[in-house]
Amino acid sequence: MFHISDFQDIKEGKITDVYFERTEKIIKEEGLDKRVVAEVRARVLPQDYKWAVLSGVDEVAYLLEGLKIDVQSMPEGTFLHPEEPVLSIEGNYGEFARYETSLLGFLCQASGIATRAARCKKAAGDRLVYHFGARRMHPGITLMIDRASFIGGCDGVAVGKSAKEMGEEPVGTIPHALVLLSGDTLKSVEIFHKIMDAKIKRVALIDTLGDEKFEALRVAKILGKNLFAVRLDTPSSRRGDFLEILKEVRWELDLHGFKEIKLFVSGGMDEENIRRLSPLSDAFGVGTYISNAPIIDFSLDIVEIEGRPFAKRGKCAGKKQVWRCFSCGATCILPEGEKKEKCICGGYFVPLLEPLIKGGKIVRTLPSPQEIRSYVLRQLRREKSCL
Repeated sequence: MFHISDFQDIKEGKITDVYFERTEKIIKEEGLDKRVVAEVRARVLPQDYKWAVLSGVDEVAYLLEGLKIDVQSMPEGTFLHPEEPVLSIEGNYGEFARYETSLLGFLCQASGIATRAARCKKAAGDRLVYHFGARRMHPGITLMIDRASFIGGCDGVAVGKSAKEMGEEPVGTIPHALVLLSGDTLKSVEIFHKIMDAKIKRVALIDTLGDEKFEALRVAKILGKNLFAVRLDTPSSRRGDFLEILKEVRWELDLHGFKEIKLFVSGGMDEENIRRLSPLSDAFGVGTYISNAPIIDFSLDIVEIEGRPFAKRGKCAGKKQVWRCFSCGATCILPEGEKKEKCICGGYFVPLLEPLIKGGKIVRTLPSPQEIRSYVLRQLRREKSCL
């Protein structure tokens, strides 16, 4: 069997830390259950990030649907900062206590992946970024990882099932295995070209057996306009100065009349490599750096009990609202009921926490991955502290 949590067990709150189960028993038997407001926020972000991208809201909505609670949240894809509440729950504590484990798990990991994807997209500028990291993580969470990477800004994902779930086409090239089995770079591309549907772009992998420059020219001369790009996944032991290799390949292709053929690089890509190689590369395949992203360390804390502001040490008590000016990005946190209207930049503040669930029913139309991605990219273009 696979080590994957049962779908229904998650929905029923069975995937939970044991102290929540014990607390449920105690408050029930002692009559301690009370109406509370609990908020989710991150005190700090990983690696001194200035912002993160909220993801996983759709799974939280499904998890909490049917419980006798009200939930407010930021829209999925919203840029968040330290200390900002991204989600609040109001209801009897015993109604949702056992769901904290899964709720935080949904938000923490998906938000971390979406954030890394957004940072890679920012580093790439107008270049394409594809997520190739499924093979680095447990297959039970592949769909979540690919979705989070896509809404964070990646232009495509490699796993067909993930792409289908999002209404996208999967992206991919030729594996080293096909080159090795065919015995030659050119032959592998010719076979691919012969068998694969014409709508699939032809991208030749040129680092398996020979020099990238000469392999690129060999393939380009035979496939001509049918060749969309060449991919370099040169191993580190042979890489040397990768930027110089790209310059050489680009020079030779241009010199021989193949200026339209694009360069696609993969293998150990991160933000630094993307920024360094983007003047030459047209697309990047990013794997582990996105799929193994550090989580956003959200916590859930009670801030109000029976209508009275009350929180543990280190937390600000009382229900809050986050206000943001979408003209300049200025943000402030105020007690619920207080309003922030006009910004000094001339723009207007809008509240970010919006109703998600009322009385157990989802009251917000959940956007498509494409809509969330567009929202992320708009914020990315405006963000001043971009990296």
